Amino acid sequence: MILHFRRYAAALLLALCAATVAAQGAQGGCEGRDAGLVAEAADTARSDTMALQREPAWPLGLQGRLARLVGSELFERSQVGLMVYDLTADSALFCHNERQTLRPASTMKVITAIAAIDCLGGSYQLRTQLRYSGHVEDGTLRGDVYLVGGFDPRFNADDMAAFVEGIRRMGVDTLRGRIVADKTMKDADRLGEGWCWDDDNPVLSPLLVSRRDAFAARFVQRLRAEGVVVEADTVEGRAPGDAYDVCTRTHTLDQVLMPMMKESDNLCAEALFYQLGASTGAHPATARHARSVVRRLIDKVGLRPADYRIADGSGLSLYNYVSAELEVAMLRYAYSNTNIYMHLLPSLPVAAEDGTLRGRMRGTFAAGNVRAKTGSVAAVSSLAGYCTAANGHVLCFAIINQGLRRGSEGRAFQDRVCNELCRP
Repeated sequence: MILHFRRYAAALLLALCAATVAAQGAQGGCEGRDAGLVAEAADTARSDTMALQREPAWPLGLQGRLARLVGSELFERSQVGLMVYDLTADSALFCHNERQTLRPASTMKVITAIAAIDCLGGSYQLRTQLRYSGHVEDGTLRGDVYLVGGFDPRFNADDMAAFVEGIRRMGVDTLRGRIVADKTMKDADRLGEGWCWDDDNPVLSPLLVSRRDAFAARFVQRLRAEGVVVEADTVEGRAPGDAYDVCTRTHTLDQVLMPMMKESDNLCAEALFYQLGASTGAHPATARHARSVVRRLIDKVGLRPADYRIADGSGLSLYNYVSAELEVAMLRYAYSNTNIYMHLLPSLPVAAEDGTLRGRMRGTFAAGNVRAKTGSVAAVSSLAGYCTAANGHVLCFAIINQGLRRGSEGRAFQDRVCNELCRP
């Protein structure tokens, strides 16, 4: 608002000066081209002044409406952290408790997604490998088969069929040796820090098929269904560096990002979180390694990592504590980096159209406009993302409601805020 005021004052001063010069020119008998230039300058200055007089009306009106919303009686019994940033004007539009640390719920996935794209790159692929050692003689593989997990949450029955086909193409009809499940990409923790024991939590195994930790058993089952005799013990271990490659199945970062953001898939979020941990060179990767990458990004966007608590990548943990200011800083960073924004924006749910926002903001100015990640855990509701204001400015925002008895109250408040951001 200081910037708007200074521009307004400068234009007003210019208009007054131009008007004075025009009056003096008229009194002194200015004629022809000089008088016309003075008059034209005065008209231009007046036009600029009128435009700038109108310009502050939009942010002032919006700020007033948002102030009334945060003054609701809802916040006599609950908390809210709210920040709106005008990306086009590069200025904060509205702040309310924006530095208060609150539990983000699934808007934590915004931070994880931006960190993953920034660190790993948009072309990153999650891999699961089939390898072997030993030799094949008369259709019998005498040696070990290695199932090497890379924590790919999208590995499915079609991928498993490709593994089995890889064995068949080797001319193998009998396996004699061991089937080794290599889960060493990450630590043995199967749940995240601070997860509630009675939630429907995903299993954090780096070797999954159709989201289940039953890879080796499913592999043996499919081999036998294809007529391969399996005379092998199933064990856990690590594939040696000189093992031969049979088949590698991959999924792109975007293929993981889409369900993670659109449908708030917790397993996909944790998979990317552990990819961050692995990117440090750690083997096995841990949540601590992943947190170190996120903390570096927090420092990169200009905030202090020590002010926040990062526990997991999905937002399931009750130990996560971030602020609306941090989430907005991340969204600003993504917007300023095309390589991040081009992957992030299409993954966000669209109000009234798809993902976790498909049933929200229908019939409002926000419908089809707001693209944002939702969040919901006990007593917490949140929303963070982007929209375009009526004046064409691109905005980003973060809203974290905490201490709610009913999540619907938080969602209704967030929807009203979004409608105000988008309305003419």
